[in-house]
Amino acid sequence: MLWLATSIVHHANKVRETQSGVKVGGHQASSASMVGIMTALYFKHLAAADRVSVKPHAAPVLHAINYLLGRLDPGYLTELRSFGGLQSYPSRSKDPDPVDFATGSVGIGATATLWSALAHRYVAGHFDVPQGGRQVALLGDAELDEGAIWEALVDPMVPHLGEALWIVDLNRQSLDRVVPDIAAGRIGAMFDAAGWQTITVKYGRRLRELFTREGGEALRKRIDAMSNEEYQRLLRTPADQLRERVPGAGRGRKPIEKLLGDLEDTEIHAAVRDLAGHDLSDLLDAFRTADDATDRPSVIFAYTIKAWSLPTQGHPANHSALLSGEQWKTLAGELGADADDPWALFEPGTTEAALCADAAVRLTRPDTPRREPPKVVTDVGRDHAGKASTQQAFGRFFVDLAHAAPEVADHVVTVSPDVASSTNLGGWINRTGIFSIGDRIDWFADDTETLIKWRQTGHGQHIELGIAEGNLVGVLGELGATWSRDGQPLLPIGTIYDPFINRALEPWSFGMYAGGQSILVGTPSGVTLAPEGGAHQSITTPSVGLEQPRCIAWEPAFGQDLEWTLLYALSRLGRPDGTSAYFRLSTRPIDQKLAAVPADPAAREKRRAQVLAGGYRIRAAEAPPRATIVAMGVMVPEALAAADELAQAGIATDVICLTSADLVFRAMQARQGLADGEDAILDELFPADRRAPLVTVLDGHPHTLAFLSAITRTPIACLGVQDFGQSGDVNDLYRHFGIDTDTIVGAALDLIG
Repeated sequence: MLWLATSIVHHANKVRETQSGVKVGGHQASSASMVGIMTALYFKHLAAADRVSVKPHAAPVLHAINYLLGRLDPGYLTELRSFGGLQSYPSRSKDPDPVDFATGSVGIGATATLWSALAHRYVAGHFDVPQGGRQVALLGDAELDEGAIWEALVDPMVPHLGEALWIVDLNRQSLDRVVPDIAAGRIGAMFDAAGWQTITVKYGRRLRELFTREGGEALRKRIDAMSNEEYQRLLRTPADQLRERVPGAGRGRKPIEKLLGDLEDTEIHAAVRDLAGHDLSDLLDAFRTADDATDRPSVIFAYTIKAWSLPTQGHPANHSALLSGEQWKTLAGELGADADDPWALFEPGTTEAALCADAAVRLTRPDTPRREPPKVVTDVGRDHAGKASTQQAFGRFFVDLAHAAPEVADHVVTVSPDVASSTNLGGWINRTGIFSIGDRIDWFADDTETLIKWRQTGHGQHIELGIAEGNLVGVLGELGATWSRDGQPLLPIGTIYDPFINRALEPWSFGMYAGGQSILVGTPSGVTLAPEGGAHQSITTPSVGLEQPRCIAWEPAFGQDLEWTLLYALSRLGRPDGTSAYFRLSTRPIDQKLAAVPADPAAREKRRAQVLAGGYRIRAAEAPPRATIVAMGVMVPEALAAADELAQAGIATDVICLTSADLVFRAMQARQGLADGEDAILDELFPADRRAPLVTVLDGHPHTLAFLSAITRTPIACLGVQDFGQSGDVNDLYRHFGIDTDTIVGAALDLIG
C-alpha cells in the first residue's frame, strides 16, 4: 500500500511529462500516515454496505486499494491529476474508480458521513431500500480545526447516529507546521461532551512492553507530557543521539536513562516510532470496540507518523515534499518492490493475493435497482389572486401539491436550520410532522394557542436542524444523493434566510459537486426586508445563484411564476441528468393582478413556457418602445409604475419580467456558441423590432443583469443595491438605494436623452 500510493504521486511528478511546467503535486507524506489505517479497514474490517469518506490528501491510498481489489485499470496509476485521469482528491463523479464520498473541501467530506447516515435513516424509514452499513470518515487531526466539524457535532440528531465512525489520523502535523501544544486530550473531551464514544490508539506494542519495565512509567509520563514539536524532532534525530534526548531534563530522567541503558540504539530508534496507528492488530481491536457501541457515534484517535517509513517522516515541511528518484528506488528495495515494474500485483497463490481476492469479494456491492422519481405535474390548480408574497405562495404550494400530486408530495422532504415557521413551512409541518430518530412527546399538543404541531416521529417529512446553515446544506446534499446511493430518489427542499446563503455557500456548492440534487429556498431576501436592518439584507446572492454550476437560479415575482418554476425544479431532481435549484423569495406582498396571466389555455401555456425559459414581456407598449425596463423579483411593481409614468410623458416603454437571469445568461452563451442550449427566449424577450435602451432593476447587486446589454447591443443603466443596508421602511430604502420608481424613470430619461 505504501509503495503504490507513493509511486502514484512519484510518477505524476517525476516521470510523466507536463508541458505547462506547472507543478503537479500530491501528498506522499499524508498518504503514508494513513496506509495502516486503510489497510486494516479495507482488507479486514469493512463490509460491502459500509461507506468511507477518505481524507483528501490520502486519495492515492484509495486508488491503490481499488487497484489491488481489481476496481481500477493499471493505466490510471500513472495519470494522477492528469486530464481524464485520477482526480487530485476523491470524487464521486469524476474518478474512474469507486468513491463513496467526494472530499477536498476540508471538513465537509468528514461531516458528509453524518448527513449520509441521517439521509439513509430517512429514506429507509419512508421507502423500501437495502439496509445501509457503517458511515466511516477518515480525517486528519488538522482537519478538526474546521468549523464544519463542530457545527455538525453539536446538532441534536448526531449523537444518535450509531452507524457513524470517524477515524482521526493523528499525525500531529498540518500543511505548514507541527500542530502546536498537545490538543488531542482536549479534542477528545469535546467529542465526549457531544455524546460520542472516544477510543485512543496511541502506543504500539514495543512501547507498551517497555512501559511494563522498571522506569517504564517514567518513560510513559515523559512521552505523554512531551509537546508535539519535541516529539516530531525525535523522529528526525539519529539513533545514537536519542539516548540523550529521550530522557529529557525532568525528575524522571534517571529511571528513563537506566531503562534505555539496556537497549541498543536501533531498539530506541524503533521504539520512538512505535505508534499504534501503524499497528494493524491494535487498529482492528479499536474498530471492533467502536462497532460494539450501536447507540452513539464513535471516534478513534489513531496516533501516526506523517510520511511514515519515508525519508521525510516527521519533518515539519514534509506535507508536499516529494521523494527524489534515488529515494524512490531505495524505498523499492526496502519494501521488496521493483522500481522497474512498480505496478506489479502479488503473485497468484500467495497469501497477499488471496487476501486481496477475498476483500474484493467481501466488498462487492450488489447492483441497487434505481427507481424513477415520481412524475411531477405542471400545475397545481391554484388561482393566485389578491396581494401575496412569493414566500406566502411557497407555503401554500405544499398544501396544493399534496392534493394535486400526493405521490410527489410523499417524496418531498423539507429541511430548515430552526427557521421552518418563519419561512412558511408551518402548514406542511402540521400535515406531515417532524422526522426524528425515535418518537418524541409533543408537550404542547394540547395547547390551543400553538399554531405548529411539533409531532416528532420516524415518519415525519420535515427535518429541523439547529442554527447552522452548513449543516442544512450538508443534509440537503446527502438527501439529494439517495437516488444514486440507495436507488430511491427524494425531493429535498431546504429553507434558509437569504442573507445566509453566503455562509453556506461552500458546503452547498460542494454537495452539488458530489452529485447531490436539491432545492434551496432563500427567503426573505434583499433590502425589502427593511425593518430587519443590514445584517439581514442580502445583496450578492442573485449573482451567486447565476454563477453556481449544476444549479438553476430563480427569482419569481408572482405566485403563479413560483408555482410553475418550483414544479419544474422538482421534476429535475433524483435523476442522472438532474439539476439543483436555488429560489430567492420575498415577504413583500404584491398584487397578483399585475402578472396578467392569460386565461386562454394556449396563451397560458405559452406564458408558462416563457417563465420556465427565464422571463416574459409583462408589458408591451403600443408603439415601438424607446426604453425597455427589465425587472426581477419584487421590483416588478416599481418597473410597471415607472413604465406608466413614462407613457404619460409620451415615452413608449416595454417591461420585461425575468424569472431567471441564470437561464437568460445561458441562452446568450448558447447563441454565441460558447455553450450548449436553446436561445429562443432571447428573441421573445428582446426581438429586433423592439430594441431599445435598457434599464435593469433588482433588489440585489446591479451587475447581476449587466450582461443583458450584450444581447440587445444597446445602452444600459443597471439599478440595484451596492452597499450594506440599514433599518427602515421599504420605500425609504428603495429611495436610498435608487431602486424606486422615480429613479427608474430618471435612468430611462437619461438613456434616451
